[in-house]
Amino acid sequence: MAKEAVVQLFRAVQADPNLREQLNMAPNPQKFVEMAQAYGFHFTVEEWQDMTRFAVEELEGELSEIPGI
Repeated sequence: MAKEAVVQLFRAVQADPNLREQLNMAPNPQKFVEMAQAYGFHFTVEEWQDMTRFAVEELEGELSEIPGI
């Protein structure tokens, strides 16, 4: 289920620049996940990393810098 949520988030931010902008304001990976959950995308930092293969440090970049978004 979490993998589907990550894929759905990728699609949502591609279609909605406002959502992408909001999530880009997350100061750290945990807050990013909390914000994504508030929008209905339920996954953990670990699940996000597993799906995207990004380290925590890389998650601190903007969402638009992540390939596929």
